Amino acid sequence: MKRILAMLAVCALCAPAAAQYPARPVKIVVGFAAGGPTDVIARVVAQDMSASLGQSLIVENRPGANAIIATEAVAHSAPDGYTTLFSSLSLLVNAILPGSQAKYDPFKDFAPVSNAANLPMVIVTAASSADTSMKDLIARAKARPGEISYGTSGIGGSSHLAGAMLENFTGTKMINVPFKGNGPALAEVMAGRVSFMFYPIVGIADQVAGKKIKVLAVGTPQPHPDFPGVPTMEQSGLPGFEETAPWVGMLAPAGTPAPVVARLSEEMRKSIAKPETKERFKSLGAVPIADTPAEFAAFLKKDYDRWARVIKASGVKAE
Repeated sequence: MKRILAMLAVCALCAPAAAQYPARPVKIVVGFAAGGPTDVIARVVAQDMSASLGQSLIVENRPGANAIIATEAVAHSAPDGYTTLFSSLSLLVNAILPGSQAKYDPFKDFAPVSNAANLPMVIVTAASSADTSMKDLIARAKARPGEISYGTSGIGGSSHLAGAMLENFTGTKMINVPFKGNGPALAEVMAGRVSFMFYPIVGIADQVAGKKIKVLAVGTPQPHPDFPGVPTMEQSGLPGFEETAPWVGMLAPAGTPAPVVARLSEEMRKSIAKPETKERFKSLGAVPIADTPAEFAAFLKKDYDRWARVIKASGVKAE
């Protein structure tokens, strides 16, 4: 009832609210820890949009439960454009996983603003690891069932689903070690306490240069220029893994005035179209997208259907 009343109140003021928007800082909620790919891309976009909108866009990290906490908080926020969500495929996966505690509908409770970028995945392990290829890793997993571990950003995250796909494809049994975000998981891989993980390319080249990790394969259709000599997953005998690349984008609560959503989307697309933003994304390993609310909505439906098939085939369940 409170949400309905809030929506009615906002709609009654749609025209003047949109004309004056934004009149105060806008909050961008991220459901993962600071330093992870979703957080990094959100901050790049927020910094530029703050200048173009004339108001600060403040990133607030609310990690936990594979981003369910943050997602539900935004879903139940006032639909006035001052609280938004910067999300990834967890938005959809949480609504698909059997046993999930998510209490939101990714399509009914949100208004898509714009997709920001695609984040191809790489498979990384500690620089000190004896594994030098996916062949080595898989052979070790087959020889030691239930001993090889892979870090993930949480149950149902992109890294978890990719790991589950790898187990199914290779007929191995490995241990999923979930964390509150990709950043903390990567730290454990670097330390050698977790065997490997699928990680979006964002920032990985710097970690390789610093000799903290090494890349066993890239989840892109072609070899990646940042990792010379590193094969693709398909070249490693593991086709189809380029589809595990997660997206990151902005959504607002359902009922947010269409002119407000359009303004956010327009400014976000302008930001991502700038050469300096594209270069920043490229340096992070992200592929810029920037689309309209309608285009983003169509993509979300297609992505939902794809991950529903993967989850059914893998038997992944929420814990």
